[in-house]
Amino acid sequence: MSKRDDLIAKYAADIQDKLGASPDMDLLTKVVIGCGPSIYNEDAETVAASDPAELERVKQNYLMKKLGLSDSPALMDAINAVITKYGTSNRNKYRAVVYYMLCQHFGKEAAYA
Repeated sequence: MSKRDDLIAKYAADIQDKLGASPDMDLLTKVVIGCGPSIYNEDAETVAASDPAELERVKQNYLMKKLGLSDSPALMDAINAVITKYGTSNRNKYRAVVYYMLCQHFGKEAAYA
């Protein structure tokens, strides 16, 4: 298995263990590929949920640019809901999993078609 395949398996296990959900492997794979090289960097691989600037970057770069959503308070509400669902005490909130959850939250799977 490649390094990327190993990471996809790790993220899928995280979704099952922490969220109790069975991941859509096709969508998860596309989200991971969309994250690019950031998944290979230990610091960039995770989302610093306690850093407002980091959450703003997620909103700007992922929700607005990648998913094409318009700026509104609902975007930050969704980010906070995903962070809460993922577990506020969970220190390793993987970027690919957060993006996957946000993509599903907004029903924007077509962005990866």
